[in-house]
Amino acid sequence: METLYTSSYSPDPESALDVLAFVLTPVQAFASADDPDELEAVTELLDSAKEEAIKRWYSLHSVAISN
Repeated sequence: METLYTSSYSPDPESALDVLAFVLTPVQAFASADDPDELEAVTELLDSAKEEAIKRWYSLHSVAISN
């Protein structure tokens, strides 16, 4: 199996700036724009990772606000 995506970058789930930077980073920063299959696969992986980053940030800040 070929590795399609790997990164050591992990946004701090408590940092709005980290999460926003990760979410707004275009997929081309993580995949070759010359390979449509790679671009599609990485887009799929990143979409779920970006969604999870937003959920974690929101969850951490919802709890902080309610306390």
